[in-house]
Amino acid sequence: MSAQLFSQAIVKFLGGLLIVGLLLFLPAGTLAYWQAWLLMGILFIPMFVAGLIMMKKSPELLRKRLDAKEEQSEQKTVIILSGMMFLAAFIVAGLNYRFGWIVLPAWISWAAALAFLLAYALYAEVLRENVWLSRTVEVQQNQKVIDTGLYGVVRHPMYMSTLLLFLSMPLVLGSVLSFVIMLAYIPIIAKRIRNEEQVLESGLEGYAEYKKRVRYKVIPFVW
Repeated sequence: MSAQLFSQAIVKFLGGLLIVGLLLFLPAGTLAYWQAWLLMGILFIPMFVAGLIMMKKSPELLRKRLDAKEEQSEQKTVIILSGMMFLAAFIVAGLNYRFGWIVLPAWISWAAALAFLLAYALYAEVLRENVWLSRTVEVQQNQKVIDTGLYGVVRHPMYMSTLLLFLSMPLVLGSVLSFVIMLAYIPIIAKRIRNEEQVLESGLEGYAEYKKRVRYKVIPFVW
């Protein structure tokens, strides 16, 4: 474990915690927005634990996950669109709580929290299976095609898990309007996958054959 990696991880973690808190509680106009506290708990506590585990067992994977500098211009557009989506969804959720536009029953928030944690477990399994997984679209040195485990079911299990994570978030927050906004993630991620598969097919040996063996990209029998 390097001090530099530890410092980088802590700074990004605390920065994310602060930004999400501001985006939720400022529009809500109160700290009594319990669904926001619920989301921050199920989001940041597992994130902190996973970060500690990666720092001890796979620091190189953690370093890749912290590196968000995209080289692909198309992917930079995807990042911008995703950021706008999150900004809008979180702000609208806070406003929805403040003004009571559409009030969902509490059980929906708790059920969505359970779905979120299950998706988080799926996310962790993907990280375990693929040591080459990074936040940027690239072909790394000595990278090989992973075709076992979840990668034998869909070609992009990471996006399957993030789709579940992102669509459950607004329901944890009790906001139908935010859920509608988060549906924008589907075309956004479809755009990212198109570009990512072009990069992998042209630069990663065996990926074209892998695409023929595993038909579905994100959701088995659907997409």
